Amino acid sequence: MRLPVIIKGVTAEQGLIPVIVQEQDSREVLMHAWMNREALLQTQKSGSATFWSRSRKQLWMKGETSGHTQQVQSIRLDCDNDTLLLTVRQIGGISCHTGRKHCFYQTLSDNHWQSIEPVAKDPADI
Repeated sequence: MRLPVIIKGVTAEQGLIPVIVQEQDSREVLMHAWMNREALLQTQKSGSATFWSRSRKQLWMKGETSGHTQQVQSIRLDCDNDTLLLTVRQIGGISCHTGRKHCFYQTLSDNHWQSIEPVAKDPADI
């Protein structure tokens, strides 16, 4: 197998590249995460979105505990070679650990952040 090469955008300290995750059919942006080389290779191999957790300092497959997995449809690299875009099929309809459909549920209005998306599932149950 030919291994992907990512040069720009990968931080020297952690070897990470930002990843935007987008739902295949709706084109809705679901979340932002980070990948290192191992996460990218695992994603390619398994077809399931796998990321690097900066807080836990380990790989994590999206939905490994909640069941809300992401089946990868395509992996794209931007023109500057410093950001990835995954298009996915979101299984279970929830991509955010807060129990919402996506992570971008807050909007800035009158200098205050307001939640505009409902919680689909109690985060304690995820």
